[in-house]
Amino acid sequence: MNHLTNEADIEDLRPGHVIILPSSFQGSPRAMQQNYQDAMAIIRKYGKPDLFITFTCNPTWREIEEQLFPSQAPSDRPDLITRIFKLKLNELIDDIFKKHI
Repeated sequence: MNHLTNEADIEDLRPGHVIILPSSFQGSPRAMQQNYQDAMAIIRKYGKPDLFITFTCNPTWREIEEQLFPSQAPSDRPDLITRIFKLKLNELIDDIFKKHI
């Protein structure tokens, strides 16, 4: 703590300066409050949700492994992972809204 105080004295700063992060800074209290307010506005307009569905990506999906070179890991190809995830997510959304599954 003395080091910080000494550095602050050299730079003519007051330690403990308050910095308020904007809501655009992900994870900040303001961002969380903004997300909460947005969610409440959606509920006011459309009503309470009936389902809460999560969808995650598995890097060992067959479609992903088929596109990788032998020396590649899924983490080497975030573009591939994202593209296949988006395709599968679109299939899930079609199943829910068009096929009423």
